[in-house]
Amino acid sequence: MNGISGSSAAFALVLSALATAAKAQNDPANTASPPSPGWQQCSALTGDSVMRLRCFDQWAAQQARPVVLPAVAPVVITMTAPEAHNCKNPKFSELSRFWELEAGSDCGTFGIRGYQPISLSWIGSDSVNLQPASPAPDHTAAAAQAFKTTEMRIGLSIRTKIAQGFLTQNEPFRRDSLWFAYSQQSNWQIFSGDLSRPFRTTDHEPELIYIYPLEATLPWGWQLRYAGVSASHQSNGQALPLSRSWNRTVLMAGLEKDQKFTVQGKLWYRATEDPADDDNPDISDLIGRAELAGFWKANADHTLGLTLRHSLRAESKGSIRLEWLRKLGGNGFSGSNSGLRIHTQLFSGYGDSLVDYNRQRTVLSVGLSLVDW
Repeated sequence: MNGISGSSAAFALVLSALATAAKAQNDPANTASPPSPGWQQCSALTGDSVMRLRCFDQWAAQQARPVVLPAVAPVVITMTAPEAHNCKNPKFSELSRFWELEAGSDCGTFGIRGYQPISLSWIGSDSVNLQPASPAPDHTAAAAQAFKTTEMRIGLSIRTKIAQGFLTQNEPFRRDSLWFAYSQQSNWQIFSGDLSRPFRTTDHEPELIYIYPLEATLPWGWQLRYAGVSASHQSNGQALPLSRSWNRTVLMAGLEKDQKFTVQGKLWYRATEDPADDDNPDISDLIGRAELAGFWKANADHTLGLTLRHSLRAESKGSIRLEWLRKLGGNGFSGSNSGLRIHTQLFSGYGDSLVDYNRQRTVLSVGLSLVDW
């Protein structure tokens, strides 16, 4: 009987130990605590070595059960800033990185950024402006030049953020910003050796741009990401009779979808000039008053673009530009993002350059570009 009583007592202690261990294992408050005191009860079974070993085995089995941790939700960044001052962070959308719309895609002020593509291209056209003219008095070249329809084109374009936080200073995530940009495009008659390979024309365009971040959901998965306004001056820096220039106030907005599609629209108003000083009075009717540019990032290496300009008048003028950018280069490291592209463009219409603002041309351009997106 004493043996049976001893075994019963030992069995009761085993059950008590298992109950204590199970409670400690299932109690969320104890998941990070030291081991349950159930092993101490097993240690107390000094009178029956078999039951004592069984108790320890069962307690050990309880401890070996995997601990199930709560699932962690994936990070989705939309106007959220877990990482600050990184305008190259691919977690943010393309437009957010380009205009630094969020705290997480903010690279601060007075850093040099790309704007339009920086490019070197060969171009071939269906015609060339041998004797530029304008309806303004004394704006027609005195003689024709034997320019060739093939030439090289050099495009330079940079910008810097000069201030931010005008209207969003009390918001933790959004960043409005003021930018200064400068773009230059030169057409170089490098194949005209008999003319000493001159630069046929060079256009200059400084801009002051204000960008305000938005986050409005639109139909079919699109999002409105920013609105802005800019003051733009464009001229070719020439004396009469080749001088061409105009000043504009430009309203703009940008949309995107699924990190693959971006659409940017511009609507501008030309500043009124004294007719005696107006180099090109009909420029808005030819180059246009509005622009719509869409880009499709087909994959990491290929981007296709379409840009339309329109005069917004019954007699339709403007231009169309198709382009394809093929990524080149990379440093071999995971996540590297080369800005070098093979850049192919097909342009047709008015305004390929300022001196050609009133000449309709079709131009094929093939070359290399550095882009900052």
